[in-house]
Amino acid sequence: MEYDGFRVVVDLGYGTFARLLEHCGGAPRVDAVVITHEHPDHCADLSALGRALYFAEERGERVPLYCTPGVVERVQGMEPTEDLGEVFEVYGLPGRYQVGPLRLDAELLPHHVPHAGVRLSAPGMVVAYSGDAGAAPVLGELAAGADVFVAGATLQGEGRDPLLMSAVEAGEWAARAGAKRLVVSHFWPGSDRDRSVAEARSRFEGEVIAAEEGMVVALGPGGPDAGGSGGE
Repeated sequence: MEYDGFRVVVDLGYGTFARLLEHCGGAPRVDAVVITHEHPDHCADLSALGRALYFAEERGERVPLYCTPGVVERVQGMEPTEDLGEVFEVYGLPGRYQVGPLRLDAELLPHHVPHAGVRLSAPGMVVAYSGDAGAAPVLGELAAGADVFVAGATLQGEGRDPLLMSAVEAGEWAARAGAKRLVVSHFWPGSDRDRSVAEARSRFEGEVIAAEEGMVVALGPGGPDAGGSGGE
């Protein structure tokens, strides 16, 4: 997410570091990192970013890293010889922080390990992200009035799992929170994404789209896709 030139990376799972370099013009310049939980599909490439910062020709100030318990230990175990503490300044989640021009609010959501859903806001702009946790009432607060609610929608059909969210539930919570746009994400390999979109739409009247690699969502004073001086 970028806002007025300030870059925040939310979750760095498998293969995301290469995409980050594409967006950063070949240099891993980020201003803050948020990791929702310690599962490798959400934090594995934090190791790659850490190595790039660690071995940079000119190492700058430490990058703020906001994460739940277990993340640093999990990633540090992959590269025990390079201390993550030398390149990241760690802040615990859940919590509330001012992150550059953005407000970060993070609350615990049900999952197999400690997991924080996040809300990033600035004047005239709110982005909420559920990671891949289960549904919980606090989602109504995290996604309240969000311009974009990025919701893990791993499951399909009417079945419920307290630790994972379905597309139906994603639609339900987007509607309850009054979100303006819902982006469903975190699909199993081979999942029918059109089905997930249709199931979310059965509960939510706003726009629903499936996350795709390389997709850019623009935000501005006029709302989604308005451009201007907002963020993406």
